[in-house]
Amino acid sequence: MSQLDSLKNYMNEKNNNSDVIYLPGLIPLPAARDHEAQLREQLAWRCDPITIYGKTVLQPRLTAWIADDGIDYRYSGITMTPEPWTPVMESIRREVQRAANCEFNSVLVNLYRDGNDYMGWHRDNEPELGQQPVIASLSLGATRFFDLRHRSYRDNKLPVQRYTLNTGDLLIMRGRTQEEWQHRVPKQKKILQSRINLSFRQTLPRHRKRS
Repeated sequence: MSQLDSLKNYMNEKNNNSDVIYLPGLIPLPAARDHEAQLREQLAWRCDPITIYGKTVLQPRLTAWIADDGIDYRYSGITMTPEPWTPVMESIRREVQRAANCEFNSVLVNLYRDGNDYMGWHRDNEPELGQQPVIASLSLGATRFFDLRHRSYRDNKLPVQRYTLNTGDLLIMRGRTQEEWQHRVPKQKKILQSRINLSFRQTLPRHRKRS
């Protein structure tokens, strides 16, 4: 059974209104390597402080926010104003939009410098993403784990589902996935190489209210 079949079966057992699409190797290896190198050099990377359980620490990764004019991103007390779309980012966006059959006006880019960098459990459910958002996540660089768990995993003793994302792979989350499921990129201390993740989404301007 493929990773996609396993993931879909697991999600359907718990909630039929959540859905994922896994497209391995959407970006061929030579292009993926070239994209990764260009993004590392061209993007305005930042490392913001974040408060977790009352303690302020630096985020364990670097970030960049690319979006159409006027599309800011706010989370955990951080405000990110958009950087313009570069030619390579426009090229990647077109490829991801074709694969997802969806238009995106923004992308949160995370640079995991090595296996010590990580992303904790979370849901992409900010109000400006609207209801049942489509999140298209593209991986470039080192192979990393992607973990998924249902939000009621403690009550139902549901196991964490672990998947492997390679360079050029695209994972699309849609439907009620962000309502019902959490995901993370865990630490993998033995990994010495970097990974870039591009999380494409359609973001509402802050002055518009969620319908």
